[in-house]
Formats: sequence, C-alpha cells, structure tokens
Amino acid sequence: MTEIIEGSKAPAFDIPADGGGRATLAGPTVVFFYPKADTPGCTNEAIDFSAQIDAFNAAGIQVIGISRDPVKKLDRFKAKHDLKVVLGSDEAETVTEAYGVWVEKTLYGRQYMGVERATFLIDGAGLVRKVWRQVRVKGHAEAVLAAAKEV
Repeated sequence: MTEIIEGSKAPAFDIPADGGGRATLAGPTVVFFYPKADTPGCTNEAIDFSAQIDAFNAAGIQVIGISRDPVKKLDRFKAKHDLKVVLGSDEAETVTEAYGVWVEKTLYGRQYMGVERATFLIDGAGLVRKVWRQVRVKGHAEAVLAAAKEV
C-alpha cells in the first residue's frame, strides 16, 4: 500500500467529476476522500467543505471530494445537498489506491475493504503539505482551511 506523507509528491489524477466535468490535480488543492456519497458522515463533510468554498477560492485553492461512487450518484448527491465542491468519481479505483486510502476497515467486528476518510493539502508545486487520516468530520473543514491559508 502506498503511503503519502507530508513533503512527498502528490499523485496526479484526472478522473470524471460531477456535471460531466473532470477532477484534476492542478495548482493548490485540497483533496478529501470519503467512503460513500449521501451517507451521514460523508454528507456532513461535503456540506462543511461547501460552506467554506468561498474562503478556499479566495485563497486560490480548489477543493475536490473523491469517492468510488459513479458520476450519476455524485450528480444526485451534489444537487440534493446543494454542494459547492467538485466531486470526483474514482470508479477505476486508481486514485484511492495511489493515495493509499483503500484500506481494511472494521465495523461491528466485520472486516472489509473501504475508503478511509482522509484529506490531503497539496501546494502549487504538487507537494503534499499536510495529511489528515481517519478524519472526524466535526470542525475538519475549518481546520483544513486554516492550514491551507498558511501554504
């Protein structure tokens, strides 16, 4: 498994996104990985990042949320919750593998593979400046914004 650490080069990507667009690593970027669209934690996280999107944009930082959900599901998710962030679809499983967020998880004693809730702050040179693993949603978007303003 790949482990992306602070100071390492961020893996480039170009994947389908909501609205028929593309999600690409271009310039300063926050990439947040979430397990599944339209589930409570993932919805709250996407809403929190959307609430801060103007501040991220003012700092010149794009925000991309990535899951393994198909684009059609992401379109419904974005419309249902009026999300302002780009939602990338990693159905090919290449980006979640490259960032090392496809991990073994345990729920109620059952082990399974799934997407780890993790966030990466990447600077304009493509270097990872900060990594958050096993993210707790409450207050996370604000913490990422504060760190992003220092990059």
